[in-house]
Formats: sequence, structure tokens, C-alpha cells
Amino acid sequence: MASLNVPGVEDPDETGLSAPVCRTVTPDGDVLLLVPGDCAAARAAAHAQDDDLTAVMEITDVAPVSVPHRIRGRAWVAGWLTPVRNEQRAEAAMLLAERHPVGELLGIGEALQPDPGPGMYGRTAWMMLRLEVGEGAVDDLWGAEPIEPDDFAHAAPDPLIAHEAELLQHLHAAHSEQVRGLCALLGDRGEVCGLRDRAVPVGLDRFGLRVRFTDAEQRSFDARFDFPEPVRDVAELRRAMHVLFEAAATE
Repeated sequence: MASLNVPGVEDPDETGLSAPVCRTVTPDGDVLLLVPGDCAAARAAAHAQDDDLTAVMEITDVAPVSVPHRIRGRAWVAGWLTPVRNEQRAEAAMLLAERHPVGELLGIGEALQPDPGPGMYGRTAWMMLRLEVGEGAVDDLWGAEPIEPDDFAHAAPDPLIAHEAELLQHLHAAHSEQVRGLCALLGDRGEVCGLRDRAVPVGLDRFGLRVRFTDAEQRSFDARFDFPEPVRDVAELRRAMHVLFEAAATE
């Protein structure tokens, strides 16, 4: 989930309904956002001069499985916020719709209107905003690090992102004993891990699997199990998981 804040501009909405409903990154590394037209960021951007309005987007990464302390990490992207205008609006709308084809994107039709009016059921019209990235940072299991704009622009989406929630839930429901058995790969730490009575997969990407081990007293720690090489799709993921499970079974 994401929030968008403009320093010095107060957003009276405490319900979270003014947050961006979807976002994507352009080939140049700018962030496109679809926001309610009456939110604080949209109003401020509409009245500011180009490249004049600073903003910070905060992204919270929440595990799609039921575990205590579900937040896996946070990221911040700061830069300059402007409305998407003129001929750029159709191109931006197509890019958003390509990557987010359902749900709230029905509001893109409103965002494309020259003078958007109230939407269906009294909903306020939507606005597309562009955040030109100036700096960024990530804080997760491996610590906090800054992100350079060029690195952000060149980063590619993880090939498993669209399937991560479903895959984690499947691993937990159908392969819980094998996931717990990965303790055997932790070396000396595996002795502590072996006392744990619950193992839940909480993160999955092309590089590996993150598992949270928890005992009866709710003490827990996370462990990362790297794949032999990065996977490119679900078929390669199945083979990589098989290699991990086989390696744990032979320890």
C-alpha cells in the first residue's frame, strides 16, 4: 500500500481513501499515480508551477499471509509532483491500464476528461499525477539503503510479483512440513530453528524464499533461503523450490 504526502500541505482525510489507487513507473523512471481529484496532493499539484511541488510517496510492503508483524519493509520515493497534462494523459492512462486493468481504473475515463466532473455514485473525479524521482530509500530485513534515481529507473519488476500472494498461500497450505524442514539448511542456527513449531513463508521473489519461524511463546525470526540462480517464471520457481526441499531433506 502507498501514501502520498506533500510537505506543508495537510490532508484532512484520515480514512486512507485519498491514497493513490494505483501506480506504475514509466520507462524514464517517473512514477505515475491515479489519485482522487479532491485529495490534498491533487489540489496542490493543480495549483503549483511545474517541477515546483515536492512530494514523498511512502510504500509499505505487507506480507500477504497471516502472521504477526506483517510489515516486511518500507520504501520512500521523493521528488517533484505535477499533473499529467495534454497529450501525455492518453499515454499515461494506457500505461496505467496496461499494468492495472481492473478495479478503480474505471476512473481513468474521468481522469482523461478536460474538466473532470463528479464520478458515478457521487465519487470525485480522478487525477493522474507524475512524480519525477529525485531520491529514494528502502528499509527492510537487510537494513536501510538509499536508492539513486538511475537505479530506480533501470530496476525491473520481479517476475513473481503478480503471483506472490497465491504462491505463498499455497506453500503454507500444501507444503508446510517441507517449509518447516528448511531449518536443516541453516547450519548452527538450525538447532534453534528445530525447536520452532510454526514456519510460515512470508516473502518470495526471483532470488529466494523468506520464512518466519515462531515457537509456542511467539518468539520468532526470519530466515532467507536463496535459490541456486534467479528464476524467471513460475515453472523455474517450481524447480528451484524442489532443489531447496531436496537439499533440506538430505541434511
